[in-house]
Amino acid sequence: MVQERDFPSSNFHSCFAPLANSQQSLFDDDPAPWELDAAAQQMLATVVLTTGPDNQYDYLVPDELLDARRPETLLEVGRRVRVPFGRGNRTAVGYCVALGVKEAPGRKLKSVAGVLDKQSLLTPHMLRLTRWMADYYLCPWGQVLEAVVPAGVRGQAGTREMTLLSLPTRVAARLTTLDVTDKQRAVLQALAASPKPLTLKQLATRVGCTSAPINTLRKQGLIESSVERLDQGELAALEVQRETPKQLNNDQTAVLTEIHRELDAAQHSTLLIHGVTGSGKTEVYIQAIEKVVSFGRQAIVLVPEISLTPQTVGRFRARFDHIAVLHSHLTDVERHRHWKRIAAGEVQVVVGARSAVFAPTPDLGLIVVDEEHETTFKQDSAPRYHARDVAQQRAADENVPLILGSATPSLESWQRAASGEYRLLSMPRRVNDWPMPAVRLVDLREDQNRRGSISRPLQQAMEHALRDGGQAILLLNRRGFSTHVQCPACGASAKCPECEIALTFHRHEQILLCHWCDHRQAPPRACPDCRSPAIRYGGLGTQKLEAEVQARFPKARCLRMDADTMRRPGSHEQALDAFRRGEYGVLLGTQMIAKGLDFPNVTVVGVINADTALNWPDFRAGERTFHLVTQVAGRTGRGEKGGRVLVQTFDPEHPAIAAAARHDYGAFARTELPQREALGYPPFGSMIRFVCRGENESQTSAVADQAVAEIRAAWGQLEQQQPDDPLRLRGPAPAPIAKLRGEFRYHLQATHPDGPRLKAAVKAALAKLTPPEGVRWVVDVDPWEMM
Repeated sequence: MVQERDFPSSNFHSCFAPLANSQQSLFDDDPAPWELDAAAQQMLATVVLTTGPDNQYDYLVPDELLDARRPETLLEVGRRVRVPFGRGNRTAVGYCVALGVKEAPGRKLKSVAGVLDKQSLLTPHMLRLTRWMADYYLCPWGQVLEAVVPAGVRGQAGTREMTLLSLPTRVAARLTTLDVTDKQRAVLQALAASPKPLTLKQLATRVGCTSAPINTLRKQGLIESSVERLDQGELAALEVQRETPKQLNNDQTAVLTEIHRELDAAQHSTLLIHGVTGSGKTEVYIQAIEKVVSFGRQAIVLVPEISLTPQTVGRFRARFDHIAVLHSHLTDVERHRHWKRIAAGEVQVVVGARSAVFAPTPDLGLIVVDEEHETTFKQDSAPRYHARDVAQQRAADENVPLILGSATPSLESWQRAASGEYRLLSMPRRVNDWPMPAVRLVDLREDQNRRGSISRPLQQAMEHALRDGGQAILLLNRRGFSTHVQCPACGASAKCPECEIALTFHRHEQILLCHWCDHRQAPPRACPDCRSPAIRYGGLGTQKLEAEVQARFPKARCLRMDADTMRRPGSHEQALDAFRRGEYGVLLGTQMIAKGLDFPNVTVVGVINADTALNWPDFRAGERTFHLVTQVAGRTGRGEKGGRVLVQTFDPEHPAIAAAARHDYGAFARTELPQREALGYPPFGSMIRFVCRGENESQTSAVADQAVAEIRAAWGQLEQQQPDDPLRLRGPAPAPIAKLRGEFRYHLQATHPDGPRLKAAVKAALAKLTPPEGVRWVVDVDPWEMM
């Protein structure tokens, strides 16, 4: 007797014959007829499991799952299935990624146990995209598939199974001759008159009866019943004021003309729009999308964080009849409803954060990535994809243009434009010819005796703005009240017991809080080491800045926006609407107030400490600082009153800060790029970061050492085949945050100009790692976080 076993699939996209319609080979766009030869061939499904290693398995497909007359159980590519797996035949869930006729393998295969979805969740385009992501980001394909399809869609949130009643054709033909009671006849007539099946409650209500006559007819076989999953309701449409297209200036017109040329060509290209803050990039996006919609196609617009840019969403709602908004604050029910509307072709424009790049648009015509430089486009958990690069791959696969827009493009995109891979379009002037705001650098070294965090020049500028009816914005990228608590007698500081970082004091809650693991504890009354009662609260957070603003400007209402105050759904929109109406004179907060905001009445912007990120152990520290200062400076000077910016810093000569003060992106790039090239950092080399973590420090360090040895060995074998520049390995060493959530962390960085070869070496090395129990690792391709 041949034993059933789990067998990894062979090269499925080359061995499966293409099938008609949706039942076809994943990588073959030309379907062809197929015939099943029972003697030599079998109908097989290739299934990628959602958990475990990155393996694909072949399963037999039972005949009942190929019956097109039963669409609810029909097995198609892109649907999830239940399959038996392992020696105990435990039930596993996977995605059918290929379906076709294949020569009998000479062994007995297990069969697909059932189909979980009534329609395909993934198109062939999306399957190709997820396969690319798995290869590029060195993660299991099943993990990527689970990330692409939202949990609310997989769980069909907002729906429930209902029993539907219908009238069989044979019964309808002899309705007048049936021997039934008057009430039962009324039930049958109501079903005959209904264009679609009815629930028991609906039918009883229409007839005005109880369930008794209906159940009697069901038992007699005169009424058929089926179970379907129905939506429990639709979202209410939002009332918005319609908006007409705006008149474009010469820069906008020139850029839009180039975009229209690419749309008319109906082919893929990547356009990088470098437009200063306030240059009107959003209006260009909208008018380009209007052309896409006129073709009957859809567009996807990615923004850094949808809940932080309500104005952008509002503008799209005012110009398009059917949009869907996808972001992290949606419930599973809302996300599922949007997903269904998008997949059905009912949505013209999808606006959302990074995961919106996977929106199931049936006829995609354009992708826009606004503020493409933002770090929030990089996912910080597996699969660690970058939405901009995924958008690039999707646009290429679906042969549509991709627009990247920013006032401060990432150096990766800037270099690709310089090399000709992207096409650079410039918008160097603001709309209405508003001048760029004047920027003054306030050297904090010259004001060591100041009291508080607001320098005298900044205070005077705020007083003048508020006196004239204007508003002010203050940026401080630190939450809480005091960023560290320390004993001045012995030097001991309050640290998180689970992480190697200082606890932050939050005065309103009267707690010490870890911003990484959320550990909380009461503030000490005395030093736990030396018992000294003289505890010092140092450092500056947004809570302390808020208290200072209220003390210095008692007549001006102050609005604070940070992760502590903006927790409730809709809180961002409510806060910004109140500021726009003039209910607050001062808006202060973290980096969330630096992007996507357009307030003509803001005449002063203050950067409290521009050096916050400059000393981070990250090769992008200067770039992050330039982006942040430039973006927040762009929040002012957008009206007739003009505006000015005051940047407080201890290092006014730093190239990133000096260039930001001049609004000179070119100068920053010319300074930063040669340094990156000399070190082999992106964009001149691919980078992979490996982080090993575990509760036992010596074991964790040993696994990191082993990883380095295995990567060197794997690279040595590749280098024998193709000698060239040596691999650059930095580490292993303790990570900047050496302990996080109770685990020790060691990391290393590998860089090389040849990205595919680098990934091949790392992948081969990881396959040989043998970590002890309790030690895990993370592989981050193209990392944006080095802590």
